Amino acid sequence: MIDLNGKSYSVVPEVGTIQQLLEHLGLGDRILIVEKNKEILQKDYYDAPIMDRDQIEIIHFVGGG
Repeated sequence: MIDLNGKSYSVVPEVGTIQQLLEHLGLGDRILIVEKNKEILQKDYYDAPIMDRDQIEIIHFVGGG
């Protein structure tokens, strides 16, 4: 169980990294800011493992006109 954008979220067993979480949520090809335990992650670190009770914040941009 992790905290995802302020809500409890049960991670499925095949999701073990930040990148896998983004793919699972359908956000793998988006421009994002990902924060793990209050630290902003560079994209190079999206292979970081997700641990029980991690706090993950995902911010993605929405275009408009």
